[in-house]
Amino acid sequence: MNCTRKIDDDIIWVGADNRRLKLFEAVYNVPRGVSYNSYLLLDDKTALIDTVDRAVTDIFLENVEYALGGRTLDYLVVQHMEPDHSATLVDVLIRHPECEVVCNKKIFDMITAFKGAEVKAKIVKDGDVLELGRHKLTFVSAPMVHWPEVMVSFDMTSGTLFSADAFGTFGALSGALFADEVDFDRDYLDEARRYYCNIVGKYGAQVRSLLGKASALNIKRICPLHGFVWRENIDYYVNKYTLWSGYEPEERGVMIAYASVYGNTENVANALACRLREAGIKCVMHDVSVSEHSWIIADAFKYSHLVFASVTYNGGVFVNMENLLHDIAAHSIRGRKIALIENGSWAAVAAKGMTEILSSLKDVEFVGNPLSFKSALGADREAEVDALAEQIIKSI
Repeated sequence: MNCTRKIDDDIIWVGADNRRLKLFEAVYNVPRGVSYNSYLLLDDKTALIDTVDRAVTDIFLENVEYALGGRTLDYLVVQHMEPDHSATLVDVLIRHPECEVVCNKKIFDMITAFKGAEVKAKIVKDGDVLELGRHKLTFVSAPMVHWPEVMVSFDMTSGTLFSADAFGTFGALSGALFADEVDFDRDYLDEARRYYCNIVGKYGAQVRSLLGKASALNIKRICPLHGFVWRENIDYYVNKYTLWSGYEPEERGVMIAYASVYGNTENVANALACRLREAGIKCVMHDVSVSEHSWIIADAFKYSHLVFASVTYNGGVFVNMENLLHDIAAHSIRGRKIALIENGSWAAVAAKGMTEILSSLKDVEFVGNPLSFKSALGADREAEVDALAEQIIKSI
């Protein structure tokens, strides 16, 4: 049975959901699954926009054949060669040997590298137009959003931007296709942020470049390769991408991430959070040994102030905290104000290691001196927690 949905009478979603996937890209937990989107344009000529992951091959191929209704497939537009969007490329071509692949030169080279097969291809450049009849597709390069070969396609007739991995969201669609069919802010904004920050967050400049190119287009609809299609409030979502790609915090508030073995470092982090909340400052907390890093990185993008509290371990930073900080540095976040807390039962040195890692970030400011203690922070030193809280509050 087909599971297609119409976007227009002649633009059809033929993708599939995967709720059994545990780790997206073998890294990011996706408890609500993920969608792999593919789109079919039916005109004088037919064109399929991208394929899907191997895990959903059968339903995808059924959807394509149902939507074609016995017609030939003239073109397969390949925008991105990551295997979750190209694994079934050859399957489509085997079923439709008449089909011509439309792609740029970098994608063509990757097809050979990934598939080891020659394909009949029409190589396109920025501004080239593929005429299907009523629909006319033009192409825009989007390197490093989030691989170097990526391009996006714009249907000049309907105003539809097929945006590749840009504007994607974690989470299976579960029957809904359009963002306005769900409570996006409540149920999916966090997943959209987590998707952006972890998948393309490092490449803010390249995303800004794509946003600049897209601003010249009369976009009426956005069709990404993961998540919902946008047909209403498009400016809202584009504005989120503008914030995220500029590394600007969405909220003035504090994210506290802590590494605690026996609870003493956690207690100090909790005490600081209490002081901040009493002052009306929004605060979220993560135990780095429990929260998956992708959630912490997303909150690091969301909030203006970051606090890292770590026990000293093997003469350095606790391993889970050290891994997190390297991950944050790898995502090139910038412009944050950071405070540090360290614990060491006989030699507290975690702050030194945390500072070394975080100092590689651009435009960061350390708030006050690291709060350092041994074993547990006694009642006689509570004033130091108050002082750190006050310094953070004043800087917000």
